[in-house]
Amino acid sequence: MRQKRFFLTEDEIPTQWYNIQAEMPNKPMPLKNPQTGEPMKAEDLFPIFCEECSRQEMNQTDPWIEIPDQVREMYTFYRSTPLVRAYGLEEALGTPAHIYFKNESVSPVGSHKLNSAIAQAYYCKQEGVTNVTTETGAGQWGTALSYAAKVFGLEAAVYQVKISYEQKPYRRNMMQVFGAQVTPSPSMSTRAGKDILTATPNHQGSLGTAISEAVELARTTPNCKYTLGSVLSHVSLHQTIIGLEAEKQMALAGEYPDEVIACFGGGSNFGGIAFPFMRHTFSGERKDTRYIAVEPASCPKLTKGKFMYDYGDEAGYTPMMPMFSLGHKFAPANIHAGGLRYHGAGVIVSQLLKDGFMEAMDVDQLETFEAGLLFARSEGIVPAPESCHAIAATIRRAKECIKTGEKKVLLFNLTGHGMMDMAAYNQYLSGNLTNYAMTEEDVERQLDKQ
Repeated sequence: MRQKRFFLTEDEIPTQWYNIQAEMPNKPMPLKNPQTGEPMKAEDLFPIFCEECSRQEMNQTDPWIEIPDQVREMYTFYRSTPLVRAYGLEEALGTPAHIYFKNESVSPVGSHKLNSAIAQAYYCKQEGVTNVTTETGAGQWGTALSYAAKVFGLEAAVYQVKISYEQKPYRRNMMQVFGAQVTPSPSMSTRAGKDILTATPNHQGSLGTAISEAVELARTTPNCKYTLGSVLSHVSLHQTIIGLEAEKQMALAGEYPDEVIACFGGGSNFGGIAFPFMRHTFSGERKDTRYIAVEPASCPKLTKGKFMYDYGDEAGYTPMMPMFSLGHKFAPANIHAGGLRYHGAGVIVSQLLKDGFMEAMDVDQLETFEAGLLFARSEGIVPAPESCHAIAATIRRAKECIKTGEKKVLLFNLTGHGMMDMAAYNQYLSGNLTNYAMTEEDVERQLDKQ
């Protein structure tokens, strides 16, 4: 195993986040009020989200947003995260490509999710909020929010997708270690959960159901705000710390990525690494860079979904969002990449995909675990199942370079480690995992149910 790592000094860690909405050639269409159908303003979001995050969500004018000093100070506890030249993976593949990965698994909670959790908890605390609530799939976001809430003296309640609650007990335990109340969703603790269980008693949950329950709790609990780990624009904004660092680190390596690759659930980690580089595509400076979002074949909203206004949750509590979607009542297959089982895509990514600035790829579950094993054996890091999707796509692209002889520079985001996901690896190694793939016909039937 050979690696080369690139770090930034504390002074070089970015002081601003990049707001891509301000520089997109075509800005995202507005969110709509689910009752009236009218475009929403920032203050319309105040009952659910903290005010500063609501303003950031709607900000389409300022390309740079200052990172608060206290947030940046907390970033310096684990940032910059390393940019790594993956010589071991290159050698294992026999590819002429140069492969780099941004290693977000080194954060205190093991994933990139902490970048936004710290910011959202900070803004809630500044506003005088005492309680925060959220949903989580695999548990990375729930863990990050639980930790950030404890740091800022907030009480956290997390609704975890039921199948992930059962598949990943140690993720649940991590949230409880940090003091959060964790409830499997759907549950009988909310009106939304009761309605879902009444209609489907054995419902295994989805991010859409968990969001409904968390939003309902925020609406009905005094001094409580809802926080979100992906999909919305302010979350992607906070995650641009990843790409802004990577840009400086690639310069230290003396290279620039030909392709930027990340797994895709709702868009935060893809946007986090891709958006800062994409501004150079908008300007014409780097027209040929490719940006590839990689999703499960069992949840192909980018590759097979429909662009439409849809709810962000199953019960229809959230604003209507213009996005590529499989329908808000979509019930995903029980794959182990729980963080990628969301029915829709964020509005920024959806617009960028419509406009041809990025592309999407879907990958079967078995291919992702095969890629994860190769990466672990060549680089010494066990990747989270979600990150395995980005690795699988990178391997595909690196193998193409073998055929063409091109020495492309490939950069992917390693969003988290898989040390809490060993049960999934055990199932793969035992031959007990299967593929789940949706056809175009499956998607049409799913959308007809909405």
